[in-house]
Amino acid sequence: MSIKFIDLNSQQLRLKDEINSGIQSVLKHGQYILGPEVRKFEKNLAKFGKSKYALGCANGTDAILLPLLAWGIGPGDAVFCPSFTYCATAEAIANTGASPVFIDINRRTYNIDPESLERAINKVKKSKKLVPRAVIAVDLFGQSANYPILSAIAKSYDLKLIADSAQGFGTTLKGKHPLHWADITTTSFFPAKPLGCYGDGGAILTNDANLAIRIESLRFHGKGVEKYDNTHVGINSRLDTLQAAILLPKLKIFPEEIKVRNLIARRYSDSLKDHVLHVPEILEGVISTWAQFTIEVSDPEVFSRKLKEKGIPTARYYPKPVHQQSAYSHYPIEGTKLTNTEDCSNRTISLPMHPYLEESTQNKIIEIVKKVAR
Repeated sequence: MSIKFIDLNSQQLRLKDEINSGIQSVLKHGQYILGPEVRKFEKNLAKFGKSKYALGCANGTDAILLPLLAWGIGPGDAVFCPSFTYCATAEAIANTGASPVFIDINRRTYNIDPESLERAINKVKKSKKLVPRAVIAVDLFGQSANYPILSAIAKSYDLKLIADSAQGFGTTLKGKHPLHWADITTTSFFPAKPLGCYGDGGAILTNDANLAIRIESLRFHGKGVEKYDNTHVGINSRLDTLQAAILLPKLKIFPEEIKVRNLIARRYSDSLKDHVLHVPEILEGVISTWAQFTIEVSDPEVFSRKLKEKGIPTARYYPKPVHQQSAYSHYPIEGTKLTNTEDCSNRTISLPMHPYLEESTQNKIIEIVKKVAR
């Protein structure tokens, strides 16, 4: 049997009856847009994420875009974000007309470096070409960013703070979700995410009632109280009822799946720490959702080819950081070079990671990685 990088089939088989029942219920009542399953899922999601409000939307990119629009961020504004991430983080900023300002990462955790962030804020303030407005931290590969420090920096400069938890939704730091410190937490339900649907989907969590009302309007064409009186210029970004029906049973087993992911990650780390250049380092007090298990090797391309020959899939995330990509290379960065970002992007590679990875398969992966990495 071939090893899967992410195994959605095993989870689907486990939840088959509940998922099929949910889909049939939606087909029966026919409320395909913002049906009762959406409201139920939003309520359950808010409870899980320890937030007062959760709002589903069409995808994880819109989940970032909507709060930026709600805050009126646009041309002339600066929004700070890491470059070692998927382009969607910067894309949402650029689509408001604002400028992403790319920040370096902590070399150990791959998450945004607070010192780099503060230097970038002061550089922008000094230049007076842009107005600092917000920070987007990314919970990369499933691990919470250092929100206590990031929150203190954001507050000291009167900036909004978004936790981009597309990969890390469910991560906690000392028992608290990122929203404990951030103004907004966003997530994606893209199928490969730890909590994924069977299409596109996303959500926004907040404790701010007025912000939630504004985002609810913006995601539905800027609707007002009267059906044909739109009070804002919005977008069309609603979570489909069918996807909410699929996500409801997935959310029930999500805490259990996070625990299993952590057991697998610990086994990987303990077994491989002396055989590769770097295994993931987790901040004290953090529980990661382990969207990916990412290691560093001297030559990822050769390493990947050798594992593929043994039937083990790998994936390379962000070998070209966002600030080096054609559409984003003209935007400002902190300093003259993002040293940590560029260094790790040349070495990182991810191993199979999902909660249905059997122990025998883990053993095979570990033993082959040890041999190949020598």
